[in-house]
Amino acid sequence: MKLAIIGTGKIVHEALNALTAVDSIHVGAIYARPHSVQTGEELARQYGIAEVYTDYDRLLAKADVEAVYIGLINCAHFSYTKAALLAGKHVILEKPLTSTVEEAQELSRISKETGCYVLEAITSTHNKVFGHMKEVLEDLGQIRIAQFTFSQYSSKYADYLNGKIAPTFDPQLSGGALYDMNLYNIYLATGLFGAPENVMYYPNIGYNGIDTSGIVVLSYPQFKAICIGTKDTDGPNAAVIQGENGWMRMDGKPNVDNNLEVAVVGNAAQADGCVAVLTDPKSGKSGGQPQLSASGSVDRSFTKRYYEAEKVHHRMCAEFKDFARIIDEKDDAEAESLLQNSLTVMQVLEKARKSAGIRFGCDG
Repeated sequence: MKLAIIGTGKIVHEALNALTAVDSIHVGAIYARPHSVQTGEELARQYGIAEVYTDYDRLLAKADVEAVYIGLINCAHFSYTKAALLAGKHVILEKPLTSTVEEAQELSRISKETGCYVLEAITSTHNKVFGHMKEVLEDLGQIRIAQFTFSQYSSKYADYLNGKIAPTFDPQLSGGALYDMNLYNIYLATGLFGAPENVMYYPNIGYNGIDTSGIVVLSYPQFKAICIGTKDTDGPNAAVIQGENGWMRMDGKPNVDNNLEVAVVGNAAQADGCVAVLTDPKSGKSGGQPQLSASGSVDRSFTKRYYEAEKVHHRMCAEFKDFARIIDEKDDAEAESLLQNSLTVMQVLEKARKSAGIRFGCDG
């Protein structure tokens, strides 16, 4: 697949690094806005990119590429993607897909009309460990509580406190912790459980009306999922899902591959991809009568399974390989499935944002 890179910011640097390990993609062009042309030329030299454009429409018309990767600020996603689709290019688009559900639905419509794909670059669901999470979910029995946390102190937060507002903290540019950090958690939750019945967001709001951190509560018929995203603190990151028959835990930030631990009551066969099985590590026994613990709870016997994350050159490699295959093979069904997932996440994000009264510049 021949690809053009749109943008020169931090995420583009990461994407180009990841693409050095993806043989199925050739980067043939890069677009830089006039004030960033020097950076664009430096990236072109570093990564062997043949053409540098400062006119986006000209790139879409002249560059010998099938797809574009858009790594621009959130508020630019809609207009740049729409232009690419209408020019007959597939789009790999950095998260979040758009600023609003209305924009996302329009891109979906144009995608169907043109036959060009819109693929959201979201690392949390393009790895084998997430596949294992889906496979073992029903082993946990009726889910009762799910917790997802992504805390990361932003490199731009100190500047923000001093009045220098980067796009990621600007409501006029569709910034904030919900659309930047908590989106990864919401992708995991909806990827495992589907769309929730109700959504509420409880944010910490900064001096300019943007959320610097917050908690999203997703209500499902028989359980709740809690999603915590922060740009103003550090903290332990994990996904923990608790069912009546067991639990699973994936430690670490959800935008990278992490090892998975699964505990199921009683005996359990070793599943595909499982690297180790440990039955009731306290007693070395399985089954038997439940015992009361020192705290007075029932101390049940569990079989634990462990799944190791795949070693990769960069966290973005897996998604790029998936996107290249989808485009090269014209896999309409997978492209549509991924887009529907993105639309579900956009609906959750917008409901959450509006429940907290957060307004973006595009809201009018």
